[in-house]
Amino acid sequence: MPRPRAVADLLADALRGKPAEKRLKEGRIWLHWEGAVGPQIAGHARPVSFRDGVLTVAVASAPWMQELNFLKRTLVERLNILIGEPVVREIFLKTGKIDKPQPPAPSPPPLRELTVQELDRVATEAAAIDDPDLRAAFSRLMSRHLALTPPK
Repeated sequence: MPRPRAVADLLADALRGKPAEKRLKEGRIWLHWEGAVGPQIAGHARPVSFRDGVLTVAVASAPWMQELNFLKRTLVERLNILIGEPVVREIFLKTGKIDKPQPPAPSPPPLRELTVQELDRVATEAAAIDDPDLRAAFSRLMSRHLALTPPK
């Protein structure tokens, strides 16, 4: 049995050749924005819309607008490299309010050691699965789930 595929890959395959495929590629602009411009610029400028190859970017202030005006070509190149194809042709800058980026999600709680009874339970339930790869994946998943929950 082949490995599971990422949902993004499945979606790209399902939309290949359809108009929505183009929209999916355009959506990658928002995913790659901070990587293309860096955290300092991303804190003062955000993409707000995209149409016919033109990316509209809201900029927090006139000094940042002037700075980004000089960097347009470089930003277009960086975005297209990260996206993997020439999606963005031009950047249009406008003044606007910039929302603060969301803080990263908190890290998961630490894993605890499983009890002997929990290890036996994992082994017993996994034993019913014939496929060795699936059995191993199930064991890892169940062990992790148990390790994240408080002991009974």
